[in-house]
Amino acid sequence: MSSVTFTIPDEIKAEMKRFSWVNWSKLVQAEASEKISRDKALKKALRIVSKSTFTEKDADEMSDKVKRSMLKRLQKEGLL
Repeated sequence: MSSVTFTIPDEIKAEMKRFSWVNWSKLVQAEASEKISRDKALKKALRIVSKSTFTEKDADEMSDKVKRSMLKRLQKEGLL
């Protein structure tokens, strides 16, 4: 496993000492791993979306259909 060194302000280091039970190395490792996972997921989503032909007009039409459908359902159930 590799080792990485970070420089942090003295004030932050002093505050970190208050949390002596925290394994800062594991915390940073987990956060870095999560950031990398989110970045990969975002890139995958952007690749998928970039190939989409779904337009804003399509979204508006779908939204209108959903709203009409919900209105009918709520009226049928006597909630409106």
